[in-house]
Amino acid sequence: MASVPLSARAGGARAQRVLAGWVLLGAVAFALLPWYFPQNVSLWRALPGVFGGSETASGLVHALSHGRPWLWVAAAALGLCAVAWRLGAGRAQGLALLAGSGLGLAGLVGSGFTIGATGWSVEVLNGWFGALAQGQFGIGLGGALVLLALLMLLGAGIARLGYFRGDLFVAGAVVFCSALLLLFVALPVGKSLVGAFLGEDDGFAPGALAGRLGHERVWGLGCLAGGVHCGVAWNTLFLALLTATGTTLMGTLIALYAERGSRRLSKPLNVLALLPIITPPFVVGLGLILLFGRAGLVNQFLEWAFGIPPTRWFYGLFGVWLAQMFAFTPIAFMIMRGVVQGIAPSMEEAAQTLRASRVATFRTVTLPLLKPGLANAFLVGFIESMADFGNPIVVGGQYSVLSTDIFFAIVGAQYDQGRAASLALILTAFALTVFFIQQKVLGRTNYTTVSGKGDAGIAMELPAAVRRWCVGIAGPWLAFTLVVYVFAFSGGFVRTWGRDYTLTLRHFITAFDIQWGTHGLVWAGTAWNSLFTTIKLAAIAAPICAAVGLLISWLLARTQFVGQRAFEFGALLAFAIPGTVLGVSYILAFNVPPFELTGTGLIIVLCFVFRNLPVGVRAGTASFKQLDKSLDEASTMLRAGTATTLRRVVLPLLKPALVAALVYSFVRSMTTVSAVIFLVTAENELATTYIIGRVGNGDYGVALAYCTVLIVLMSLATMAIQFLVGERQLGRRRAAG
Repeated sequence: MASVPLSARAGGARAQRVLAGWVLLGAVAFALLPWYFPQNVSLWRALPGVFGGSETASGLVHALSHGRPWLWVAAAALGLCAVAWRLGAGRAQGLALLAGSGLGLAGLVGSGFTIGATGWSVEVLNGWFGALAQGQFGIGLGGALVLLALLMLLGAGIARLGYFRGDLFVAGAVVFCSALLLLFVALPVGKSLVGAFLGEDDGFAPGALAGRLGHERVWGLGCLAGGVHCGVAWNTLFLALLTATGTTLMGTLIALYAERGSRRLSKPLNVLALLPIITPPFVVGLGLILLFGRAGLVNQFLEWAFGIPPTRWFYGLFGVWLAQMFAFTPIAFMIMRGVVQGIAPSMEEAAQTLRASRVATFRTVTLPLLKPGLANAFLVGFIESMADFGNPIVVGGQYSVLSTDIFFAIVGAQYDQGRAASLALILTAFALTVFFIQQKVLGRTNYTTVSGKGDAGIAMELPAAVRRWCVGIAGPWLAFTLVVYVFAFSGGFVRTWGRDYTLTLRHFITAFDIQWGTHGLVWAGTAWNSLFTTIKLAAIAAPICAAVGLLISWLLARTQFVGQRAFEFGALLAFAIPGTVLGVSYILAFNVPPFELTGTGLIIVLCFVFRNLPVGVRAGTASFKQLDKSLDEASTMLRAGTATTLRRVVLPLLKPALVAALVYSFVRSMTTVSAVIFLVTAENELATTYIIGRVGNGDYGVALAYCTVLIVLMSLATMAIQFLVGERQLGRRRAAG
């Protein structure tokens, strides 16, 4: 009999231990953790009651003593999986794992959506099975861990049948990420978009969709025939194309100059270019209004110098485009910086050895290798522009876009959810179209530049012509950025902007006063509670978002599976939906069992994670296209598992993408408005909602003071993340000087 290789035996034993661990986790969660989400009780206070009350009991106790027999399906499923584990590796084990995990997931998810707090949530089931003695609440920690264990066991079963090359980690990752995207992106968005097919009486009426989509306000071309306005869909599409083109160009020029133009200016450029991304969106709008608004400095100068009366010329397409350029250029810069860093100098040196000039080398070697990053930056800029709400609402004037129309359809006097859902469908269609165009442009071309071979070459300096373009375009833009922020934040240090410019710190004292009382330190400022809550929730969301985003990008770059295109689009779908719609979708989806999260901090964290997920996916995808698969294969040949290879070989080479995902997720969570405006509560007030409240009351000084504190805080957080993660080390020399 042929002997089994040592590596195969070790891998099989390791896989069996992993399976045993998931089965054990599911059993412990079912028997010893609260099954439902306790109402008005913290998890720590609920743990002692796992064997008692109906709100805090475990799944086992609910099934035994509280009249909820449908939970026995979890015990049966885990039992079948335990039997499968005893069978040992092979096809029989795979079939048994599929049967057990499939039974458990189908039973728990099915009962979760059909049984509500008062019994059956589907009326027809009352007639079939009779009324239930007990209903159920939203799923809690115990139920969530059981579902997680069953998902991982389902992935293991698929791998045991020979799919994903028998790799349990890859199969489990695909199943887990697919479940996350279905639950936290497809489900809420689907619930929201169903409204597009409902009539005024909430009945199913497909004809209503055609009427809403064909309205002149959506697709009208009046502006081309002498009218005032074009349709809101054309406005959104034109603005998105302008913004995506401008941000991609500007981000690329800044990245090239920061990495190849001037090493001494690299860090200052990085700080200045990232300044807009760590700022609440309405601060940029306010700064631009102070400069270009009717009473802004530019209009005042034109009136003084040339006698031109002040107008509202800034409000409209130009104002929104300029504000979006400030807001989204840093995203393109963060994506392109990692791509520029990854270009192998040896390729450029080879071209120059063959007597190619710097310009020819840049045009034929460097620029084509930037292609995946350019496509990703354009896609992110396009979708961000379509989904943007803050800038159009502040400086849009009469220039309507889809996101603002959706907002007014939801919160306006008419409250037309059907119209809002129809407009959201158009946004999704635009995003889908650009996604497929991007895939067509990139195709299957190979852009690998970081391989397992040494590459200690010196990166080529920018050609003189390219350098002049970078300095001539990116330089003034960065200077203009600095001017806007100087004017915007001056308002936090004066008594009343426009009337009394006396310097003062009273706005900071109002928001962040600290006193010493009889019982110790007192956080007396009115903003402390919202600041602490925002930092806590953003700090939780950022690493989760980065980890899931890079895991998804790794699956897209290194594996092939059925439905991969749909999987990738699902990861980007959150960007195609305006933040206001996403927030309302979360309320509709998670306000009732089985996932009853409305009013908690958890729903805000989840909204942060999946709203910001696409940037981590795109940054990771661009970086993975530069890494040679031979690196993974060499690690595998040295008997490292897939998880070990990902952690010790691939992840260190993805530090730029990791920094981009962490920084972007954290700062956007700290500054987001539209996605969480409907999710905050008195207990979970966020910094942006506090600032909006102050702006609504006309207290601009406190609002701008708070924004200044946020900028300083997030700058420190960004530097801390970059210090902790470190720089990617590619073993390359640098030019002297």
